[in-house]
Amino acid sequence: MVERSRPVEDADEWTTLTSMLDFLRATVVMKVEDLSDEQAFASPVPPSVLTPAGVVKHLSGTERFWFSIDFAGLDLSWPWPDDDPHGNFRLVDGDTLEAIVEEYQRECERSRAAIAGAGLDDLAKGEDMTFNLRYALTHMIEETARHCGHLDLLREVTDGRTGQ
Repeated sequence: MVERSRPVEDADEWTTLTSMLDFLRATVVMKVEDLSDEQAFASPVPPSVLTPAGVVKHLSGTERFWFSIDFAGLDLSWPWPDDDPHGNFRLVDGDTLEAIVEEYQRECERSRAAIAGAGLDDLAKGEDMTFNLRYALTHMIEETARHCGHLDLLREVTDGRTGQ
């Protein structure tokens, strides 16, 4: 079980943004807790092929892309296959929900480390990147929140579980 803390409501900009993103990151993990691999890999809303596990896998890629590769300029492998350069909702043989969630949590930790000590006005170090950290944090809040909404719907259709 993941610990999820409410984001702070009266703090400086850094703390407000990072606590909101951490709240959403924990929500992602909470939304897939207790699903079997069979449930997590099913596409319960035809004609969409979106799966709970695929959403979490995609979010691992966006964490790596936005914070570690583009913002921090770290030399890491590209998170998506060449034929789907910004997707990675695709599951492959050998994937398990447990491994996907663990990878997501590792990428979130790597993201926290990649931005530690940076200022919100600091510019990205990745090649041809012009955004600042404030933009990256705001984008990832939006990205993660949107996919939490997808996970809400997928989870409700899968087993009826609803919640925060």
